[in-house]
Amino acid sequence: MNQVLFHLAFPVANIAQTKQFYVEGLGCQIGRESPSSVILNLYGHQIVAHLTHEPLTPQRTIYPRHFGLIFTSESDWETLLKRAQQKQLTFREEPKRRFTGQPTEHRTFFLEDPFYNVLEFKYYCHYEAIFGAKEFAQVGDAV
Repeated sequence: MNQVLFHLAFPVANIAQTKQFYVEGLGCQIGRESPSSVILNLYGHQIVAHLTHEPLTPQRTIYPRHFGLIFTSESDWETLLKRAQQKQLTFREEPKRRFTGQPTEHRTFFLEDPFYNVLEFKYYCHYEAIFGAKEFAQVGDAV
């Protein structure tokens, strides 16, 4: 099977600030760029920041819109967490453990970029819970 990569485009108001958060902060690599957009490599996935002149406003909560990564190695998740803390990135929600003791138990934290885009990074204690454990209906936090 060929490897399939995820692609996401998202709005930003300033390319230099975007590079500071995603490259210096998260460690993304820069691909192609223009004055109005930049392609970023986020752990092998393509995310593209597009400049907008429309007002960007924060969400009241982390729902409904956010994006991020699911790590299959807890140590990789911890490495990114430490980097985010060292780079003093904005935590929308501090690291926590959800659904402790259940098959869907996972560790998670949320960041917010300078343009109110919310990113979630998580690690499931049981790999099969990523798409399985269907008998456990709870997804995320209660809203």
